[in-house]
Amino acid sequence: SFFGGGTDYNAWFEEHGGVVLAAAIARYCYISVRRLPPFFDHKSRIVYSVIESVSDHAKIQHPAVRGCLNYLKFDDGLEIHHDGDLPARSGIGSSSSFTVGLLHALHGLRARLVDKRELAEQAIHVEQVVLQESVGVQDQIMAACGGFQILELGPGNKWETQELLASDGYLESIEQHVLMGFSGISRTADKHAKDTIDNIRVGKTTPELMEIQAIASEAVKLVKRQGNIEDLGRLLDKSWRLKRQLADGLSLDWGDDLYETGLRNGAFGGKLMGAGGGGFFFFLAPPYRHEAIKEALPRIKVWVPFKIDHSGSRVI
Repeated sequence: SFFGGGTDYNAWFEEHGGVVLAAAIARYCYISVRRLPPFFDHKSRIVYSVIESVSDHAKIQHPAVRGCLNYLKFDDGLEIHHDGDLPARSGIGSSSSFTVGLLHALHGLRARLVDKRELAEQAIHVEQVVLQESVGVQDQIMAACGGFQILELGPGNKWETQELLASDGYLESIEQHVLMGFSGISRTADKHAKDTIDNIRVGKTTPELMEIQAIASEAVKLVKRQGNIEDLGRLLDKSWRLKRQLADGLSLDWGDDLYETGLRNGAFGGKLMGAGGGGFFFFLAPPYRHEAIKEALPRIKVWVPFKIDHSGSRVI
């Protein structure tokens, strides 16, 4: 999410509309699903960071697996394996990528083709309605659709995507300017997201979100005319300083120090990914400053090369 984070919560965009500028990252979760013959003591087996062998799908501990099977009314015995390129609970959209991918795989197992919009809508429903999670809609849409997208949200419960039509050279320049690193701190985003939504509902953060939305619209105009990436970075900086006011604890002191260190060493702007509290940081910075920024931030243990994925979720 480059711009407009916070405006993708239904509590905001259904009344005020919303604008998000986001890119799908070419890092993946891989999910395999097969029917499990009834030769075992267990009905289904789910393999991720733990292994679950269950006799009843209602006993599955993984919420997204349980929610997807419940939503699609899957009673068959199944074996599900998951491997991910990036860590969970890191603000990078891995949870929604998992939900989108699992729904896609389950439809594939039934030999049913689903388009990107239906896939995104189903993932939003599973997370917001079935699992009752405090989430927006951008992660599910981006995981399903891929690309560098402008999301136009609301008013009301509607959304549209518009693929950013830019030259390959401009998109490559954006990719080369992005510096993305993992803070090493995993967190559950639900509390930060719930606090943000509660603040939206009581009107506490209306001025900040109005300005975040205006900045997102300005950024959309800038990228459509393939404007200067330094100007894009300055807008990113302005937007992040507003976003961290949306809820207490969204950005902690260590995160603010890390961010300001990045700016002092040449970054134009940046942000903490996701709903806050930890996870991935990214900066927009000239490529020749990347090494200096990395050296100034030893607490970032893993730097992830950034590339845009243009396909979205797919069965391979």
